[in-house]
Amino acid sequence: MSEAERLGEERARRIADAMCLRQPDRVPLIMPIGYMLADLGGITRQRLLEDAEKAQELLEMAALEFQPDSIHGPMPSDPTPYLLLGDRMTVWPGHGVDENTQFQFVESEFMKADEYDAFLEDPTDWVLRTYLPRAFSKLDGFAEMPPLNLFVFGSYFLNNVGGFASGRLGESFRAFARAVQAMAEGIERMVKNHQRMVALGWPDGFIMGPTITAPFDALSDALRGMRGIMLDIIKQPDKLIAAQDKIARFELEFAINTCKATGMDRAFLPLHRGSDGFMSLKQFETLYWRQLKDILVTLTENGITPIVFYEGCWDQRLEYLAELPKGKTVGWFQSSDIFKVKEIVGDTMCIVGGMPNSLLTAGPAEAVRAYTKRLCEEVGKGGGFMMCTAVGELAGSDPALVKVWVDATKEYGTYS
Repeated sequence: MSEAERLGEERARRIADAMCLRQPDRVPLIMPIGYMLADLGGITRQRLLEDAEKAQELLEMAALEFQPDSIHGPMPSDPTPYLLLGDRMTVWPGHGVDENTQFQFVESEFMKADEYDAFLEDPTDWVLRTYLPRAFSKLDGFAEMPPLNLFVFGSYFLNNVGGFASGRLGESFRAFARAVQAMAEGIERMVKNHQRMVALGWPDGFIMGPTITAPFDALSDALRGMRGIMLDIIKQPDKLIAAQDKIARFELEFAINTCKATGMDRAFLPLHRGSDGFMSLKQFETLYWRQLKDILVTLTENGITPIVFYEGCWDQRLEYLAELPKGKTVGWFQSSDIFKVKEIVGDTMCIVGGMPNSLLTAGPAEAVRAYTKRLCEEVGKGGGFMMCTAVGELAGSDPALVKVWVDATKEYGTYS
């Protein structure tokens, strides 16, 4: 066995043990290095995203320099499909913002308050002919598409599809095909880059598999927007719940089928609107938690481990998280009291996070070492903890302080 193979097995086992609430040989270190790669390489963030070979070279350099157990670059990493479709909900370095600005999400009300009935009646038709033309400028021709349920007439309907290849509709189909081709090429690069990382001693990344989210967040992020969803909570909660139930079925079908097809056994769920302060606990119970819990439990029943990013502060919601199947989910916490998280859900889920990004930016080194030591000794006690930053990004971090953090994790995170 080569040294890289040995290290890869050690890292994979360390992460797997922690995810299952076992005590590994030491606390695993997860490094979401993100846009810090551009800083290390002396290049713009735009080039980092658009020069895939350079980005991979920098990722390999950082992995070898810092030696974490898992490392990944910016997420998402390739703007090409989004730009090809004229995505109206994202802006990218050099495209809508400065070349050294990070990817940004632009929230809009792409679904109107009076469109729940149309969505519930035939979500596929509504998405294709109403939502996509609004969300993607290059797909505006889809508004001219005839109802696809007319295909129920089989060969009879084929006489009416000539318009699919002409005019604005034809252009939209061709734009969609170009974006799909770009995504296919991106997947091919991803597979090759994964093989390169394995050859260097890094196994599958910590975050892998399909990305889905809480049904409430799906409606809020991509359809109704913050203002719209908050009005819906008060004015039409029943329709909001009904729409969430449909979205949950779509998401589960996608995630389960993707994992079956690829052999992956994890799914990533970034959460945005369930944290403290967005809604009351009563509203959380009926409009957020039930739907999210059903998704998480169903994933685990299908052999899939949900990696859940609990964005914001979830201190008031931790008792709910304790209801999840023990040792079957992973919780990455941003602003929650990580020591309270350990107390309440430490025997329920593997905990990820803990290191404030501000410490890795400003230090001082002594504070980085001291806080790392506390995290390892208190949150890492008994296993079930993976050291990581509170935010999935290291942009702006001081490389010297990152090295202090890495070394301290390996020093204080070793189990006797």
